[in-house]
Amino acid sequence: MALLAPIMVVTGTGPRVGTTVTTAALAAGFDHHDLRVVVVKLAQTSRAEDEPGDVDDIVRLAGEVETHEFFRLEEELPLVTGARRHGVVLPLVDDHADKLLGLAGRDGVDLVLVDATGGVLDRLDATGATLADLGIALQHRHARVGFIVVTRPGLGTLNHCALTVEALTARDLECLGVVIGSWPKDPDLVALTNLSDLPSVTDTPLIGRIPEEAGTWDRERFRAESPAWVTL
Repeated sequence: MALLAPIMVVTGTGPRVGTTVTTAALAAGFDHHDLRVVVVKLAQTSRAEDEPGDVDDIVRLAGEVETHEFFRLEEELPLVTGARRHGVVLPLVDDHADKLLGLAGRDGVDLVLVDATGGVLDRLDATGATLADLGIALQHRHARVGFIVVTRPGLGTLNHCALTVEALTARDLECLGVVIGSWPKDPDLVALTNLSDLPSVTDTPLIGRIPEEAGTWDRERFRAESPAWVTL
């Protein structure tokens, strides 16, 4: 059996927490270390078919990384809800797993980086299978899978992170660490105390902070600074 490249899944504790910018920072950081990364967006929502998606934002920030978008829905709704409204058949989680394994098994690929859609228990297909189920399906196929949890800096983050990490741990899925997806220029007391409290509350390392508004930077600045933001 050919050796599969590791698959790293970037998930969030809620919407707009910064998973795409975190994925771009990881892609730029791995490229800085001369690793060939393939970036996958499982499902793009809230963009029309002819509009640039999250993978385009990742290329804009991180550079000419290879990207794949598996599925798209125009409305910003949970996948199963949006698909039901428009009579669209969603790909099965097993189909996603097969496509990811195909990328991970290619010669020269060092890492498959997945910008996930939704949280670990959000449904990805009509059978009710979730992002966590995708991780389990990949492990059953002998893939090396790790999750990074992206969260907000403010109130509620301790609980949301603890629930997400607990859901992963209960399914024997590895959580590589927590990243704060948009760290403010002038953090308040809640944000500062979360820095020290997150590792103990989640029993998982805090491995990074992405500067607020980093997603608006130009590529040169983003690529120069982003390798220092996440430590694995």
